[in-house]
Amino acid sequence: MERYLTASPSPTLCSDEANFTKSLDRGSVKSAITLNNAENGIERIEFTQDKGSTSKDHEDPMTWSFGRRVYHTTVPSLASLCVTFGTSVYTPAAVEVAEKFNVSQTVSVLGLSLYVLGLAFGPMIAAPLSETRGRLAVYRVSIPVAAAFTLGAGFSKNMTSLAVCRFFAGFFGSPCLAVGAGTIADVWPPVYRAPATSIYLLTPFLGPALGPLVGGFAAESQGWKWTQWPLVIALVISWLYSLPMKETYMKIILQRRSKVLDTKQSTHTGPTGLAALQMLLTVVLTRPLYMLFAEPIVGLFSLYVGFNFAVLFAFFDAFPIVFEGVYHFGLGFTGLSFLGIGIGCILATLSVLIIDRTFFRREYEKSLKQGKAGAVAPEHRLYAAMFGSLGIPIGLFWFAWTARSDVNFISPMLAAIPFGWGNLMVFNAGIMYLIDGYGPLNGASAAAANGLVRYVFGAVFPLFTAQIYHKLGIAWATSLFGFISLAMLPIPWIFFVYGPSIRRRSHYNINKGYTVLVMTCTSTGPSYSMRAIGDIVESCKSRPEDFENSTPSTFGIHPIGESSWYEVVRRSELGAIRKSS
Repeated sequence: MERYLTASPSPTLCSDEANFTKSLDRGSVKSAITLNNAENGIERIEFTQDKGSTSKDHEDPMTWSFGRRVYHTTVPSLASLCVTFGTSVYTPAAVEVAEKFNVSQTVSVLGLSLYVLGLAFGPMIAAPLSETRGRLAVYRVSIPVAAAFTLGAGFSKNMTSLAVCRFFAGFFGSPCLAVGAGTIADVWPPVYRAPATSIYLLTPFLGPALGPLVGGFAAESQGWKWTQWPLVIALVISWLYSLPMKETYMKIILQRRSKVLDTKQSTHTGPTGLAALQMLLTVVLTRPLYMLFAEPIVGLFSLYVGFNFAVLFAFFDAFPIVFEGVYHFGLGFTGLSFLGIGIGCILATLSVLIIDRTFFRREYEKSLKQGKAGAVAPEHRLYAAMFGSLGIPIGLFWFAWTARSDVNFISPMLAAIPFGWGNLMVFNAGIMYLIDGYGPLNGASAAAANGLVRYVFGAVFPLFTAQIYHKLGIAWATSLFGFISLAMLPIPWIFFVYGPSIRRRSHYNINKGYTVLVMTCTSTGPSYSMRAIGDIVESCKSRPEDFENSTPSTFGIHPIGESSWYEVVRRSELGAIRKSS
């Protein structure tokens, strides 16, 4: 069963605290939940068993030890690093591949573009697998299959075979990228989630920066095939490292617990069968496409992040033109030039952590003091994007007008640092803004839309980058990217000012911002998670027998006194939800 409880640790919102304390008696378990036992509205909700002892649900990832949660953060981080490393490790071999298979330079770049395109569409298999088999199954299955197709790419005898294997290597590697954020959300409560998320989001940018370095020296000394073997080794190491991992998705944990205990109580909280499949397709495909065009926040931020990502992948063609053509570097030393982007990404992660401590945490503490249960407007996630938007054009124009023979090569190398810094700052803030602004379910669709645009742009741009640079020259080709980035620079600033009003008019405004702490009771105790009231209503439409009302207008929401708290009537049980904005 599910109970809707207050998401605040403060019991002062009602004169009679008994109204917020409920006893649940199901089989052998009697659970007493009070507001005082909820820390930050998420974890450390304790329950009392028949013998009177008090304990936690130790299978809940939120209650794991710090070291165990750190390990479960490093698994998706390492997997993401290896998979994205595979994008650019191939690029130093493109010229040799063109000669070996007697194809044009543009066709040889398909080895990069199709791999990136596979990253765009892979989440379509990740979401159903994650929902039905759990996060762990994604890591167990996808990484070995990606490694197998990478092995096939290395043994390819023609361009067609190489292109097909590279596409499927990216396709089966990308599920790790799709569920990584979900894994981190499973183990870290929101107040501690930003540092873990920032470190995780570093890896998809650090991987492409390291690829040309390793691939450059490998291709220069051993030939193009050796650009694939390091990727195979990295994927195998990543898979072996993930073997001690446990399942983190609470829904799957509850289902397995129910089977072990042979209970008849259902742990499923959503639709089943064809309805479940329809919901998954909606979340990962139809809704993201709709949101791209119907939601200004999703569409513009996806366009902005997608363009920045496209420029990053365009540099895989542009850097060899500059450092091999102008400065006469070899393949290996050209790969070293990408370290500037990597340094920028590391600095961006540190910057995001500082900004989180300086700005977002300040707003969080202020919200607690004001009795708002730590609710912070999503727009406070945009500080990093606003700062980062300044770094991107600075880096591009710096690179454009110093990449010439009469200027030392170190200058265009250093220009990559502010670009890499700004790129990751915008991406990091944008993803957190979408998740916070649209809630768990719709936020996942918004992030999926962003990922689709990001990787499609990243796949397409390298196909015509060389032509642009040869036609316009290094300075004006890079300046073209710089002018476009200047045109997009105001996007996070505009949303910081007008975001609240735009979200209020959104079709996906998670029912005016109401969120609720959902507790699921099982024979061994409760588990809990934050869910948007809109998501609950969406679930109850497929299970109307579990709810007295099944539409937002009749869901039984009404104010308690003069506070910002509201009651939810579900049969005869009462709980409380908070208004998050």
